[in-house]
Amino acid sequence: MKQFIKEETPLLVGIITAGFFLGGGARWLEAGTSLWLYIPLSLWLLGIVTWSAFCVVRHSDALAIKLGDPYGTLILTLSVITLEVVVISSVMLTGEPNPTMARDTMFAVVMLVMNGLVGITLLLGGWKYHIQNFNLEGVKAYLVVIIPLALLCLVLPNFTMTGSKGALTTGQEWVLILISIALYGIFLLVQTNSHSHFFIDSDHEDHEEHHGILHSNLYHTLLLLAYLVIVILLAKKLAIPIEFTVSTLGAPHALGGFVVACLILSPEAAGAIKAALGNQLQRSMNIYFGSVLATIALTVPAVLLIGTLTGQQVILGLSAADMVLLATSLLVCHVSFASGRTNVLYGATHLVLFVVYLMLMFEH
Repeated sequence: MKQFIKEETPLLVGIITAGFFLGGGARWLEAGTSLWLYIPLSLWLLGIVTWSAFCVVRHSDALAIKLGDPYGTLILTLSVITLEVVVISSVMLTGEPNPTMARDTMFAVVMLVMNGLVGITLLLGGWKYHIQNFNLEGVKAYLVVIIPLALLCLVLPNFTMTGSKGALTTGQEWVLILISIALYGIFLLVQTNSHSHFFIDSDHEDHEEHHGILHSNLYHTLLLLAYLVIVILLAKKLAIPIEFTVSTLGAPHALGGFVVACLILSPEAAGAIKAALGNQLQRSMNIYFGSVLATIALTVPAVLLIGTLTGQQVILGLSAADMVLLATSLLVCHVSFASGRTNVLYGATHLVLFVVYLMLMFEH
């Protein structure tokens, strides 16, 4: 029992925190509360949600070691996307309706991963090893699904004949939901069955590290679900300070999506950068591109369904400048990962695009 408490202290702290906020503590996050109390409570809530998210990844990594790739990376990706859907849904259902929240978060994930995190990873890995190799077929499998889904979900809605620019009709939404789920399902079949070797780098065998005692699959599965429940319970409360901060600062609504994306992706980013520094670039790319693909293919259906059930309008179409940036990012990714080898130049180029994204966010 002592060993369990020592290993799973975040779970106990998370349960206590959830009890506090669900038991009436959330009233201290409402407007009118003194900033001396509001700020510490908000930071505490943010810290517990982030800590619990890292624990989700910790138990996902343990299952990854026991099950091996590609199943390990897949478990990690699906766990993080579950967190994403939960947080986005909570923000959508909190405060004033924000029809662009889901779009802004998805676009932030795409830019943060494909330009920011990929750029940092390639830059650090290239600086240390000069040239890094990866399994070309695996990255091509990701991109061949990411490119059409990104354009269909985030660009096409601007050019459909609907009453509101960037939105879809109910029929178009259902077609997009079915297409997204079907393509992702086929991808999973390829990744886990017929072509699983595409996602393993035989030259740099992936050996995941897990700092802790490995237990049974059931143990890690139950703990993973327990931490997910903590995040789910606290996500709606976290949405309150996020919305309050964005509105108080007069910041663009896209900043809320960017904050959510950073929160969700922080555990994955730490693992992927560490893998690249260990010359396991294929594992990094599996994590990054798996996140982008799952974000588009699974989050879009989820938010469209939530919008339909709650009567909220969901706007998916990007602005003209963001559409250009998205198309440029997809094109650069296609070039960067066309040879199976990367270096620091590719990383620097992706980081430039990420800086442009940050600039555009505050100039819209």
